Amino acid sequence: MNEFLHRHRIGLTIFVLVLLFLYVQQPARDVVQMHQFGGGTMGTTYSVKVVDEREQVSSELLALEIGELLRHLDRDLMSTYSEDSELSEINKAAVGENLSISREMADVLSLALEINTLTDGAFDVTVGPLVNRWGFGPERRRSDRIPSQAEIDALLSRVGSQYLELDTDALTLRKNADVYIDLSGIAKGYAVDQLAHYLDGRGFGSYFIEVGGELRIRGYKPGDESWVPAIEKPVDTAPQVHNIFYTRGQPLAVAGSGDYRNYFDQDGVHYSHEIDPLNGRPVTHNLAATYVIDAEAARADALATAFMVMGTDRAFALAERIGLAAYFISKRPDGAGFDDRYTRAFADYLQAD
Repeated sequence: MNEFLHRHRIGLTIFVLVLLFLYVQQPARDVVQMHQFGGGTMGTTYSVKVVDEREQVSSELLALEIGELLRHLDRDLMSTYSEDSELSEINKAAVGENLSISREMADVLSLALEINTLTDGAFDVTVGPLVNRWGFGPERRRSDRIPSQAEIDALLSRVGSQYLELDTDALTLRKNADVYIDLSGIAKGYAVDQLAHYLDGRGFGSYFIEVGGELRIRGYKPGDESWVPAIEKPVDTAPQVHNIFYTRGQPLAVAGSGDYRNYFDQDGVHYSHEIDPLNGRPVTHNLAATYVIDAEAARADALATAFMVMGTDRAFALAERIGLAAYFISKRPDGAGFDDRYTRAFADYLQAD
């Protein structure tokens, strides 16, 4: 891993595998151009595939413009590792100061506050101090990695989205407590959405965008074949396909989250990187991974993160109530395999036809 990716790793690794993009060779009149490129961003990697039926733009120009858009969203706006990013400036600002923020930041924070309310606090962008203390954030990992209850209680006093006063019309933000904002549970999805908007604006009808496992899919591969994403088996080994689901050309977003790549074990106890903002501790339930399909990747990203905190039963009930397509993989109590559960809305994507 190069130094950039090492220094900027957010924590969540890729949770969605993509099956090989192969297609049957068609006669020359049916062959269209496929732009394919990728790189590093937001502590992870990105991959973009664009079907160009009119040969309207070069791969070099697309790669340049998409790379610059991602750099702006990461380094200029939402990175906690870049000391001069907009988010870092917000985190350094004094309590009670009225801050001018960008439209992008306002949009992300507005959605984050919406999901915080929807999930009864399971998704909270101010949980960063606890994530850092447990050794899953950007700060240097401490030798005494497990905090005392007194430390947890002190940090919990700095956690709470209710301390963020956001005005999306005036583009201002006020912190009413010494909170620290970390957008790692929503920023990758937002970046995917911005890439999709860029490609839509250029008139592309078929593409596959992936940033750190969060996806936006539209249209078809060359040869009119559907994109076929796969769900990864939640095991800490070489990636394995657990299941696949089918798209039918419609635009959609997919995000996943899990506890099987980023964790530590100490004294026989498993500590997940998923920290419950309500009690300040790693979650202890059996939910191993969850996948969400939605119209927007940012919303799917945040909900997948929240579901990992909530656990299967609570998350499933919420997903069914709001008509969300969600897939849950839980560890069996005896440790022998997994149980799957998915909402009625997700069942449609498991059928090939």
